[in-house]
Amino acid sequence: MIEEKNRKLSEKEQRRLSIFEETCEKLSLQGYKKTNLTIGIVKANLFVLLLTIPVVAIGVLLFVWKNPIELLMPSPQGSLLFIVLFVVLVVAHELIHGLTWSLFSEQHFKDIEFGFMKEYLTPYCTCRVPMSKNHYILGALMPCIILGILPTALGILLGSHLLFWIGIVMILSAGGDIMIVAKVLAHKSQDESQEILVYDHPTQAGSVIFER
Repeated sequence: MIEEKNRKLSEKEQRRLSIFEETCEKLSLQGYKKTNLTIGIVKANLFVLLLTIPVVAIGVLLFVWKNPIELLMPSPQGSLLFIVLFVVLVVAHELIHGLTWSLFSEQHFKDIEFGFMKEYLTPYCTCRVPMSKNHYILGALMPCIILGILPTALGILLGSHLLFWIGIVMILSAGGDIMIVAKVLAHKSQDESQEILVYDHPTQAGSVIFER
């Protein structure tokens, strides 16, 4: 297994990492205290596996409470459409991260970069500038809300197995994002009045927090 921190970086990743390190140094000189909140890709994937049982169980119970259980069964045509939608929505997931974060960055979409971590078959989106805690969390969770929670809720209300299952799968696809946000929220500042910036790590899953 390739250790995530020791994997070979592309030229694009190396350039982005250099910018990240320079920015971290500047913030440290400005009096910010740095805390690393990155997570391992493997650990994030294990978290998704653990999340699967409760998410599917709760979703199915809610669906069956509102609809006949037969409506949960996909048709052959529905299964094919599901696969096509999943591929499209995986790309849309990263675009939503980028679009949301770009609303709060100085150069907007120019501050956003996309890539693919081939060792883990994992696409990603990262913002090249620090942002406020609330803005970071919003951008991290927006794909889960738009592509996961909303379709699942609509699937339950409309009795649509396609909307329901695509929503459930997209919630699980956002498991890494949920874990990252949980780690940010779990971080306790010594002084609640401190200024907090969250900086998305350019080559690892997770972020770095700066406080002063």
